[in-house]
Amino acid sequence: MLRIAVQSKGRLFEDTMNLLKETGIKVSSSKRTLLVQSSNFPLEVLFLRDDDIPQTVADGVADVGIVGENEFVERNENADIVKRLGFSKCRISLAIPKAVEYPGVEWFNGKKIATSYPVILRKFLDEKGVNTDIHVIQGSVEIAPGIGLADGIFDIVSSGSTLVSNNLKEVEVVMQSEALLIGNKELDAEKKAILDDLLFRINSVLIAEDKKYVRMNAPKARLSEIVKVLPGLKSPTIIPLADEDWCSVHAVLDEKHFWEIVGQLKSLGAEGILVTPIEKMIL
Repeated sequence: MLRIAVQSKGRLFEDTMNLLKETGIKVSSSKRTLLVQSSNFPLEVLFLRDDDIPQTVADGVADVGIVGENEFVERNENADIVKRLGFSKCRISLAIPKAVEYPGVEWFNGKKIATSYPVILRKFLDEKGVNTDIHVIQGSVEIAPGIGLADGIFDIVSSGSTLVSNNLKEVEVVMQSEALLIGNKELDAEKKAILDDLLFRINSVLIAEDKKYVRMNAPKARLSEIVKVLPGLKSPTIIPLADEDWCSVHAVLDEKHFWEIVGQLKSLGAEGILVTPIEKMIL
């Protein structure tokens, strides 16, 4: 049995539970307790505060965990990064009141900064040669300048709406963060085998993201040109049709290049282009 520590609430919790669902692992979260066992996979899910997850994994209370990169770096615990998961992305930034003119990072010399991430902030300021008073608080960091507790803040920024609502502006992006799968350094062979199976499922889901399965009818006279346009995993699948002058071409496209490629296909005579989302890809 493998034990995974996950955040007990918030966006990372939702993204993590969606990932487990996509991998076919059934975990009941409607009646969440501290520890829940999957009904169809050798996995226990331990629900914790996000800042407790790195130490829990490092100490071996949990075998692996899904946590924000910001928390992992801040806690500096002795655990391995098993995989970058690419979701729950955010940035950790310095922000100051909108009305204040900002000449550069030297503005923070002698100022007070409120944050929940003093380790990351201190490292950044030391690298820049800036001397400040760091005020560590938990919770609503963004209200600190408004109540006179600090001159600026260092906190997570996703959309920036929280800064706007508190009359703050982002002035320095210090760190980009995403969800990480971290692991204990001393997993036994049985748990490593379960982790490998879990990673296989996770990779199959993540690879399929932003991918489209495309089918089309293509004139054989332009087939070589059409094949050159299609990236494919190895090469497109080509199936003959009843009309000998035409064939059916199947390929996988990356969504970010989708419209560009479809436009080229149409100009080369492709017709009846059918697009289907992909749930999972096994490579």
